[in-house]
Parts: sequence; structure tokens; C-alpha cells
Amino acid sequence: MSSEFGPNLVALQTIVYREVKRFTRIWPQTLLPPAITMVLYFVIFGNLIGRQIGDMGGFTYMEYIVPGLIMMSVITNSYGNVVSSFFGSKFQRSIEELMVSPVSPHTILIGYTCGGVLRGLMVGVIVTILSMFFTHLQVHHLGVTILVVVLTATIFSLLGFINAVFARNFDDISIIPTFVLTPLTYLGGVFYSITLLPPFWQTVSLANPVLHMVNAFRYGILGVSDIKIGIAITFMLVATVVLYFGCARLLVSGRGMRT
Repeated sequence: MSSEFGPNLVALQTIVYREVKRFTRIWPQTLLPPAITMVLYFVIFGNLIGRQIGDMGGFTYMEYIVPGLIMMSVITNSYGNVVSSFFGSKFQRSIEELMVSPVSPHTILIGYTCGGVLRGLMVGVIVTILSMFFTHLQVHHLGVTILVVVLTATIFSLLGFINAVFARNFDDISIIPTFVLTPLTYLGGVFYSITLLPPFWQTVSLANPVLHMVNAFRYGILGVSDIKIGIAITFMLVATVVLYFGCARLLVSGRGMRT
């Protein structure tokens, strides 16, 4: 048992180290752009437009959108890190060497997922620090906040892995973020409360998984939410388990491992 665990632990540490080294080495491309983008959101939507909108949910508009913007940065960066890194390994054929090694598929999957989660959390921390120059944040429930942000980063890291597995070229890794991820994020309650929508569209919005993540995180920060927190967290836990075993099955089968 220990003879199998040792090499896998070393492999896991190596993959995670390589992933962190990869996105920190090119930080002007991975960490700086989302920080600049979020500052623009804070200035334009929070300060300029927010003054005209007024309060929302009992908070200033800036306070209300900050949790959503933090979550949006976590989602896009955790997803983008895994999809670009794993597809790059496929494109360079280096993933084939890893697949034929005695390393467990679970070790490979956890390694890439941890890399995506760490980048998502790092960008989230940077955006949180920047937001403090524009508004005051006081965490309402620390446990919920940490649990939700980690689960969200994990879910989108796994989704990025699936995208990378089925991608045939570099164009394929941008289709899902452009046509699926971005609309779901912008319609996920980042900039508004769904209570402003007509009843029919409120019901339709509940089908958006990002809405549950954003509102659960907003509850952790501000203590307000448009959805039931228990349902949101349960959904995220189930989604994490289902996606993990789905990704592990893809790795075991070797499907999509060639470009």
C-alpha cells in the first residue's frame, strides 16, 4: 500500500508545483488581467452606475456586486487554468507519457484540479484586496464563504478538464467560455437580484447553476441571498462528486487524449 502511495504522492506534488509555477511565471497574463478587469468593473458599475441605482438588498450597489465579481473571477480563472494547461499537455503529447506511467489517473486529475483551484483562489484574493479600496467588506459567515469559493473553483476546474479532454484544437477551448460560461455568469445574479425579475424569469433563473454559487457566496459575505443556502451547497457538493468521477472515468478510458 505504501509502495503505491509514495510515487503517487510525489507525482501529485510535482503536477501541482508545475501548475502553480506555470501560472505564476506568466503572471502578467494570468493574474494581472483579471485584476485590471475587476477594477474597471468596480469603477464603472460600482461607482458610476451604482450611484444612479442606489441600494440593492439593503446594501449599496457596490457592496452588493463585489461578492459576485469575486466569484466571477474565481470561476473564469479556475476554468481557464485547467482547460489551457491540460489541452497544452495534449497538444505537446506530454500527457501520453503521464498516462503510460504508473501514476494513478486520480493523481493526475487531482493535480490539475488543484492547480486550477489555486489559481482561482489566488485571483479571488487579489480581487478581494482590490475591492477594499472601493468599499468595506465584512464577512458574515466565514465557513460558508470558504466552502462555497473552494467548491466553485473545484467545479469549474473539473469542467475545464472536460472541455480540454474533448477539445480538438485551440479554438475548441474558447467556445464553451464564450458561448456558455460568460452568459451563465452575467445572468447569474452578479449584477442584480433576481427579485427584480418577473416571476417567470425568476423561476427560469433558478436553472442557472452560477446563480446558486454567486448567491451562496454573497450570503457568506453579506448575509443576504435570493436562494436557499442549503440547496445551493448541496447542489455544489453533488456536482463536485459527479464531475470528479466523470473526469476520472474519462482519464481511465483514455478518451480524447489525442489532439
